[in-house]
Amino acid sequence: MVVVRDSPIHGRGVFALRRIRKGTKVMEYIGERVSHAEADARYAHKADDDNHTFLFTVDSRTVIDGGVGGNEARYINHACEPNCESSVERGRIFIEAIRTIAAGEELSYDYQIERDPDDAPNVDEIFACRCGAEGCRGTMLVPPPPPRARKRPARRPRQAAKTRRR
Repeated sequence: MVVVRDSPIHGRGVFALRRIRKGTKVMEYIGERVSHAEADARYAHKADDDNHTFLFTVDSRTVIDGGVGGNEARYINHACEPNCESSVERGRIFIEAIRTIAAGEELSYDYQIERDPDDAPNVDEIFACRCGAEGCRGTMLVPPPPPRARKRPARRPRQAAKTRRR
């Protein structure tokens, strides 16, 4: 159903060999299941500006490391206007087509990488998006929350001008 080859988005990518209908579970994201602590330890040596990862968070306890025993799903690239999405079902990650995908088209989903308080100041540059979509947000990260508006004091209602009747 799919093949891995060089991608115009980034490195390697996954491409449809035939038309894939909307709603089709394309594949499961497979790899070694480890704790978050183990995943952090495995990649602690990586440079701060290295965004390459095959880690996929399942829940608060489990991460799938697609770099160990993984399948083609680890090569699906991020896109801001993707044709697939990921879902968690009973502790397993599946990639599903959210629209019909033409034969030869590259599969993609929105990574929605979580932000951490200890992220480098240039984290958006490190995780820059290369999808080229018209609506590209420029990053693979979850968009930052909008700045909180300063609450203005409530305005007192204007009082009508008082007039005297004579």
